Amino acid sequence: MLVDKIGLNVGSGGRQMQDFIKEVILKKLGNNILNVLDDSAVITMEKGRIAMTSDSYVVSPAFFKGGDIGRLCICGTVNDLATSGAKAKYISLSFIIEEGTSLADIEKIVDSVSITAKEAGVMIVTGDTKVVEKGRCDLMYINTTGIGVLDEGVSISTHNAVEKDVVMVTGPIGDHEASLVIYRKLIDLNIDIKSDVAPLNLKIEELIGQTKGVHAIKDPTRGGLSGSLNEIADNSNCEIEIFEDKVPFSNGVKALCDIVGFDPFYLASEGRYVIVGSSDIEPVVKKVFGNGASVIGRVNSNKKRGVVMHTELGGLRKLGVMDGIQLPRIC
Repeated sequence: MLVDKIGLNVGSGGRQMQDFIKEVILKKLGNNILNVLDDSAVITMEKGRIAMTSDSYVVSPAFFKGGDIGRLCICGTVNDLATSGAKAKYISLSFIIEEGTSLADIEKIVDSVSITAKEAGVMIVTGDTKVVEKGRCDLMYINTTGIGVLDEGVSISTHNAVEKDVVMVTGPIGDHEASLVIYRKLIDLNIDIKSDVAPLNLKIEELIGQTKGVHAIKDPTRGGLSGSLNEIADNSNCEIEIFEDKVPFSNGVKALCDIVGFDPFYLASEGRYVIVGSSDIEPVVKKVFGNGASVIGRVNSNKKRGVVMHTELGGLRKLGVMDGIQLPRIC
């Protein structure tokens, strides 16, 4: 349910954000491309197809263990493009900088953008810079738009999961958000966690070059693993059944959640994917992403329970969409 004033939960990736998008954005701006609501929009041109995505980055702090806002903005953009199977090519980059920010910090961020863009094989082709008064921003915010191209025959979407598909993750879940909890020193804990932020687009190009069995790809950022699985289940009108003992978490994430009480299934990653496809994708995904990739469940089309999880204790838990927020400003 929408409220009269915008709160942090509207940006959390959970139920309130979904309601805002449907009731405010789509009601006024909806069209056949926007209404799909995948992480990148697929647009048919006179010759071929392109994918396009836009994102804004307000992570706090701007520098964290494993990366910074510069690395994050490139990784987030190319990873969103890759969820549709697109090959990332070009990125626009717009800075909103707070008055008084040190030039040394800006140069560190720009260096990080440059290094990560080369790692991802993309070009920064246009941009903009604005400066706002001190106290009206938090060092720097960044907005990006990314453009990629799709090869003929590639069709990957959160709407494409089908019965008997396997559900895989490419590595341990939740390290990015968990690392920010530690780095912000919100709690005095001696836990070493590094953000998993990484560009995955070239790995996805390698994956779809070796198998036609990939049906859906989703990066578990805001809303975590549960949010991603629910989006696929909703869009594909299916049930997703997972097994708690198959979902990988790092020791640091486990320790943090045990102490603080966070739910690891809602912690964000910035260098992981949920990949859904036919059963023969398993060895290819493991070959491309390494042994950290694992099958965590399957797709059922006959039942409509959304996302359900078999717990380690032998029970059955429904994994819904997050209503609130565990930690603001994670990306």
